[in-house]
Amino acid sequence: MKEGKTLADTKDAAETGLVFHPMDQFQVKPLFGDGPIGVFTVTNVTLWMALTVLVIVLLMVVGARGRNIVPTRMQSIAELAYGFVYKMVEDVTGKDGLVYFPYIMTLFMFIVVANFLGLLPMAFTTTSHIAVTAVMAMAVFLAVTILGFVKNGLGFLSVFWISSAPLVLRPILALIEVISYFVRPVSHSIRLAGNMMAGHAVIKVFAAFAAVTLIAPASILAITAMYALETLVSFIQAYVFAILTCVYLRDALHPHH
Repeated sequence: MKEGKTLADTKDAAETGLVFHPMDQFQVKPLFGDGPIGVFTVTNVTLWMALTVLVIVLLMVVGARGRNIVPTRMQSIAELAYGFVYKMVEDVTGKDGLVYFPYIMTLFMFIVVANFLGLLPMAFTTTSHIAVTAVMAMAVFLAVTILGFVKNGLGFLSVFWISSAPLVLRPILALIEVISYFVRPVSHSIRLAGNMMAGHAVIKVFAAFAAVTLIAPASILAITAMYALETLVSFIQAYVFAILTCVYLRDALHPHH
């Protein structure tokens, strides 16, 4: 099997002129054996998601358990993350939305830690897979929709009716609002997965050219620049996912605004 795979890869490389495959880093592989991947198969995705949870627990629970007046480094990071997300939830959703702060904080921390872990050499970026981001986006969509009807009853439907618009345009705008509402989980998930996948693929392409002597210095500079950009993108994408969740939550709590 291994020899056949090598011959196939060599043939593909000869046909395409490429000896590297930037998208191979996103392949889901079983950790034990080479068999098919089933529902309960432990894969590289499972491993790195577990490591993400472990890092979050170490940072937010173990690192901040001392509650020192003069905080340690881990406590300072935990307090900064807590205060940052708390302020974001309060500013966007108002006081009513603070009860849902733990959920948004969990989403933010999982995404930002998974993104940063994905920057490590030989790591797997779990948030580059639409299967992971789609589950989070659908959970937000369903939770916000159910909450909207629980809190407001049929009055939640007013979120689709633009009362400030001219009467003639309201039905058209309502249709547009309905379509955009149901597109939310798609854009919510693809935005995160697409940005993480694209950045890592570009880094892999530049890394492949680092072996070429003539362009190695330029390739290394490009990798450094892209790595710095990806570090920023890793945080920004977690922030965008969290703040969009806050916006959707605000619509559920206050559909008339």
